[in-house]
Amino acid sequence: MLTNFSVDKFSSRHIGISKNDQIEMLKQLKLNSLDELIDKTIPQNIRIKEPLKLDKPMTEFELINHFRDVAKRNKLYKTYIGQGYYSTILPAVIQRNILENPGWYTQYTPYQAEISQGRLEALLNFQTVITDLTGFSLANASLLDEAT
Repeated sequence: MLTNFSVDKFSSRHIGISKNDQIEMLKQLKLNSLDELIDKTIPQNIRIKEPLKLDKPMTEFELINHFRDVAKRNKLYKTYIGQGYYSTILPAVIQRNILENPGWYTQYTPYQAEISQGRLEALLNFQTVITDLTGFSLANASLLDEAT
């Protein structure tokens, strides 16, 4: 439970525009009401015909506590997501090449075709291994994911 927060409803941050501002905006659009705005902008065939079945409204404070309660129900399982490279031996010549060539550690796709081909080949090999290991018919890889 959150105890460091005020129990106010935080409404001062979420009031929105004033009635006068709303009238002025509608006037600029040459409309008389929000209903008219909706009628002119949202097609009938995509509108919901009946009211949504929603739980009672919550204050921001209540919502944060609700999310914390839901999060407590999560079960923690052993993860096999990359646990770092701490036990990996990296030869100095390769480390130097990586540090000297920003193409290895920037998020930008290199423009030289000869460099791009090597990176694209590595991605293709990665995708092939993933499809072989998982049995999936396809796998995805991104130029932005090479670090992991």
